Amino acid sequence: MLQAGDYMQFVSIDWTLVFQLCNTLILFLLLKKFFFKPVKAMIDSRAKEVSDTFAKADAAKAEAAQLKAKYEESLRSAREEAGQIVKSARTRAQKSADEIVSEAQAKASDLQLRAQEEIVQEKKRAMGELQSEIGSMAVMIASKIVEKDMNEADHEKLIQEFIRELGDESWKA
Repeated sequence: MLQAGDYMQFVSIDWTLVFQLCNTLILFLLLKKFFFKPVKAMIDSRAKEVSDTFAKADAAKAEAAQLKAKYEESLRSAREEAGQIVKSARTRAQKSADEIVSEAQAKASDLQLRAQEEIVQEKKRAMGELQSEIGSMAVMIASKIVEKDMNEADHEKLIQEFIRELGDESWKA
């Protein structure tokens, strides 16, 4: 059986173990204060930086999408405006072409009318000259007839001469 001294040995405290436990506790407290807290702060700081970087990237992505939408809208608007400008230019060109054609037709019609008027005037003038020449020839024939005593052959000859002179005069004019 066990004796009283044996209990002491069984319950005896090993101071080495207590000292090691104290050292471990002090080391843990020192590490917690000087190592774990700064490392945790550094890790938290890095995590915040990464989180901020992702947030900034998301914001930049959203802004880029917004700018892209604005760009596409302005590009669409510019295309529509260009289409309107081209359509307007075509309309103005067609209108201008129509005006030019109608002016040319009016001028041509005016020129044709003036030419017809000139032809009528020239015809009247030629008829006047012809009547004047015929009148002078008739007077000349009458004077020749009066000068001569005419028989029918002379009368025929005089008419032929008159017609020949009339033909020569009309070819000259």
